[in-house]
Amino acid sequence: MKIGASVLALLSSVVLAALPLTSNAFQDLLETPARASALAPSSLLNGLAQAGMRLVAVGQRGHILYSDDQGTSWTQATVPVSSDLTAVAFPSPTTGWAVGQDGIVLATRDSGVTWVKQLDGHAVASLLKEHYAAHPPNDLPGGADALAALQSDVARIAEEGADKPFLDVWFENESTGYVVGPFNLIFRTSDGGKNWVPLFDRTENPKRLHFYALHAMGDDLYLAGEQGMVLKFERKTQRFRAVPIDYKGTFFGLAHRGNTLLVFGLRGNVFRSDDRGATWQKVETGVSVALTAATSLPDGRLVLVSQAGHALVLADDGKSLMPLPVDRVPASAVVAGGPEALVIAGARGVHVKPIKQSPTP
Repeated sequence: MKIGASVLALLSSVVLAALPLTSNAFQDLLETPARASALAPSSLLNGLAQAGMRLVAVGQRGHILYSDDQGTSWTQATVPVSSDLTAVAFPSPTTGWAVGQDGIVLATRDSGVTWVKQLDGHAVASLLKEHYAAHPPNDLPGGADALAALQSDVARIAEEGADKPFLDVWFENESTGYVVGPFNLIFRTSDGGKNWVPLFDRTENPKRLHFYALHAMGDDLYLAGEQGMVLKFERKTQRFRAVPIDYKGTFFGLAHRGNTLLVFGLRGNVFRSDDRGATWQKVETGVSVALTAATSLPDGRLVLVSQAGHALVLADDGKSLMPLPVDRVPASAVVAGGPEALVIAGARGVHVKPIKQSPTP
């Protein structure tokens, strides 16, 4: 499961814009296939997912890798773009989606071996303008004034070009899924990515804050992002409603174990809810760096990792997190590598880290 690459994705777009050109010829990353590289497994990787028994990792320059031996060896996939990728999700062993810079949405139907482009920043801008140009004002809580403000935001995003990244992706099944990003960017598909519909008007996010994470807990779907923002999908109204939480820092991810829902982010902050987001309690972590990703081990233990390489396991009925003994490596994403190992992706590539002992929460 990935989440910590979100901020890196935003920063990298700024850094790349400041770099000098190395060639007189313009290279459109949206039209340039990812190059094969023997160094891909040791380069920046931002997202991890399980596709049945296979592991799939995504990262910089359009690199997508897959492993059939729990992360020991990796094969590079065929990818039609060179944009940095931030997240990946598989609702089934064969069908998955990856997202990233430049509004990229990629899909695979062969367990991650080959990928096709479904959406990019150019199409995102067009979809936004077309959808809200024809949007009925009475469908918005604020009526015509709210629609005018929304159309103004959409026009600004479209004018800025194809530079907005998607930072996370989640699919309920092979048909229905969501992608999210900065400035309230959110789209949904109900036909496996053939068509995408913007949901700018269906989020309780008036400041247009960044979305960093999607997470499902049973029938509930949650969003997390800037300034302590947590939203919960309300199926009756088809809107994402704000969930009150006493914290104003950024959240990078959500996870759950049983009926315990966690949201985590900057400076080691974690909050727990046992009533599906109605109320929250702070969880002590003992770390002061960003917590970036989470995964569940085969025995049900929930593990969180940090950008500095900490691994923490949920303990004490969800009231605390205790250190899990693994060798540290900076983490942007993590999945279980069998019962006693973690597969961790980040700035130094992808690594398998055995758990040295198994504390019992």
